[in-house]
Amino acid sequence: MVANDSRSGVEGASTMVPRRRLLYWLAGGIGTVVVGGVAGLELVNHGVLPGKQLLDRLDGACSVPTPTLSFATVGATESGRFFSSARRRSVGYAIAYPPGHGPGDQLPLVVMLHGFGDDHTTALVAITPAQAVALRWDGHPLTPMAIVTVDGGDGYWNPHPGDDPMAMVVDELIPFCQQRGLGAAPHQIGMMGISMGGYGALAIAERNPGLVSAVAAISPAIWTSYAEAHGASAGAFASSSAFSAGDVIAHVDSLRGIPVRVASGMDDPLQPGVEQLLKVLPEGSVRVLGAGCHTDPFFLEQEPPSLAFLSRHLT
Repeated sequence: MVANDSRSGVEGASTMVPRRRLLYWLAGGIGTVVVGGVAGLELVNHGVLPGKQLLDRLDGACSVPTPTLSFATVGATESGRFFSSARRRSVGYAIAYPPGHGPGDQLPLVVMLHGFGDDHTTALVAITPAQAVALRWDGHPLTPMAIVTVDGGDGYWNPHPGDDPMAMVVDELIPFCQQRGLGAAPHQIGMMGISMGGYGALAIAERNPGLVSAVAAISPAIWTSYAEAHGASAGAFASSSAFSAGDVIAHVDSLRGIPVRVASGMDDPLQPGVEQLLKVLPEGSVRVLGAGCHTDPFFLEQEPPSLAFLSRHLT
């Protein structure tokens, strides 16, 4: 695993992508659908096209160690629904409190954004929100903080006509939590997300100066052009202008002064976009590149250190 070394990490990633693509083509020759470029790889990896399991078996690159997790006694969880004017629909949410805390307590807040095809109940991999904030890292408990998950749809947490999950988070969810004492001044707000949610965490921090105190993105879904994004996921951005407005690489300077951690697997088909981001992240950002793919094992491996990172930077 490489941390805080974007140069060595990017070099390592550049030698891995051709091998991954070659194996994908080989898989296509024995019965899977072949489509070119990163877009096709991303679709296979998400299970939209067949061949993912065969590809993983051929490659072996997606195998990462399963972390040994330790938790304190979990705290309370509040769940429910509210009507989102920004999304024009009812959305579900869950707020989990750290051990020894509950509703009414004043705490920092982590906003955890789910990936494509998920919702507030599946935002984390293999652990619950209550377990996330009860995690013991290196034998020590995290700084007490609450975590909230919410239904954001599949629009990559950016504005679409008739559905604006970003505004829902910023203008509705966060004030909703702050009314409960979570993330209200002088306490802080951290953004965290996986895949589509990782992109959303970065985009929300960039487009809302002063709102977010720290960001942890796991395998963020980042493309370098609208054509690439549209080819991989037609519903990710409403237009080329929407892509430009939400281009986290182009607007990375907005992250200056904010602690940022970005982790990605070197065999992730979205790695080229992540590489470009890592090159321009502000000095002091934590860059993590290691073995793994855009799959649950890598996501799970990176959840504990991401939570620990936010814990260190939220007071």
